Amino acid sequence: MTTAAERTRPIVAVLYREALPPRLAEIEELSDVRLTTADGLAKALDGADVLYQWHSFSPALRENWDAAASLRWVHVSAAGVSQLLFDELIRSDIAYTNSRGVLSRAIAEFALGFVLDMAKDAQTSFRLQQQHRWRHRTTRKLQGQSALVVGTGSIGREIARLFEAVGIEVSGAGRSSRSGDGDFRQIHSSRDLASVVRDYDYLVLAAPLTPETRGLVSAQVLASMKPTASLINVGRGELVDTDALTGALASAGIAGAALDVVHPEPLPEGHALWGMDNVIITPHMSGDTDDYLDDLGQLFVDNLRRYCNGAPLQNVVDKALGFVSA
Repeated sequence: MTTAAERTRPIVAVLYREALPPRLAEIEELSDVRLTTADGLAKALDGADVLYQWHSFSPALRENWDAAASLRWVHVSAAGVSQLLFDELIRSDIAYTNSRGVLSRAIAEFALGFVLDMAKDAQTSFRLQQQHRWRHRTTRKLQGQSALVVGTGSIGREIARLFEAVGIEVSGAGRSSRSGDGDFRQIHSSRDLASVVRDYDYLVLAAPLTPETRGLVSAQVLASMKPTASLINVGRGELVDTDALTGALASAGIAGAALDVVHPEPLPEGHALWGMDNVIITPHMSGDTDDYLDDLGQLFVDNLRRYCNGAPLQNVVDKALGFVSA
């Protein structure tokens, strides 16, 4: 078999589901492309150097791992990849990259929108408008409020910058505590969440899903929050104990929640969270702007050029951790 080093053009298997990825012509200029859906992946992987997983959350690579002997690099058009990693892939020397950073600003804007929505009681205003009722109320200002952002990667940092710009004092929570960070006033250890969360008006989740972060916001953490505080989740639904959250909201243990992600997802019809006036639910869309698909495609093209030129790849995931390590 001809090796990648002996060829001038890599073979790229492009895994898609329905729509082909944008910027396909640019990919074809740089490589020999094999387009495939999941049922044809084994054939497409035979001799391929690169897998471009445009079908972001397909388990097809795991299911066709025996055909991936020649793979040198996998790129996924998503930031969160924990559900895609498996033991054989983790142990392999295959480079694994994700789309970290592409959607960070959009997700941060969504998180800020949630805060504004809750602070200015926009949901009540909408309900009163639907009832044709004019009822004056006071609302909260953001200046002087505080937020704890769980997740200090690219999304968390964009959130911190936007929140600080409107007067919210922002700290972070990550794998270890530290001070002197450029974006966060203080970074706490996520292990200490229950003991520090009581100091904040907003708990914002923007962390990847890993064994360490699964269920991080537990009943104990929720019970430690101020009754006037709110939870915002733009990370992963499984970061939160859904039953505990439902109970905290129903009992006024916390003031409200804004959830772009839930567990299970989608939220089952008839679930109690659907009917709560102090809950905002959106369908996992915080990063999906009008042009986000093209932005995702551009990142892969840029990385493919790097691969062809022997340059270091962007967004290399630490497969043992499940995310891009700073």
